Amino acid sequence: MDKEKIEKAVKEILVAIGEDPEREGLRETPRRVAEAMEELLAGYEKGEEDFTVFEVESDVVVILRDIPLFSFCEHHFLPFIGKAHIAYLPNGKIAGVSKLVRTVEKYARRLQVQERLTKEIADELMERLNPKGLIVLIEAEHLCMTLRGVRSPGSFVITYQARGIYEDESLSHSILSLLRK
Repeated sequence: MDKEKIEKAVKEILVAIGEDPEREGLRETPRRVAEAMEELLAGYEKGEEDFTVFEVESDVVVILRDIPLFSFCEHHFLPFIGKAHIAYLPNGKIAGVSKLVRTVEKYARRLQVQERLTKEIADELMERLNPKGLIVLIEAEHLCMTLRGVRSPGSFVITYQARGIYEDESLSHSILSLLRK
């Protein structure tokens, strides 16, 4: 990430909105914004990292709910904030649960749309774990819809991706009820 370019761009924005980037309260803002962007959009820096899996014969559904999530809408550059929920039925392999959280974070910390974010998480978990079934459900409030436009605070977008045996609605129904509790 080129923090110097971000700083220059922030100065230009400040000037464009009629502010003085040299006034006391704004003098360090371009640097702070560049540092924030580096942290908030760190998903671009995360490539193929270690993804620990354990060989286990199990027919127990693994559910990890309420994974905190924030990302940036690629259309308005405003955050969307919510939770991701993951459920999978192992097929000889399980993941350390921290790897599930890191997978969510890897894709969330990029400019995104929630639909693609849900799919990218599901794609990676299918590739890494090859489970019999997988569900990824994300519910998030989009500040681009809360703070501007229709100004509808408290509205949540829900996206859902089912793979493997959970593509059959009769099998996914009970898992979905557990995810949404």
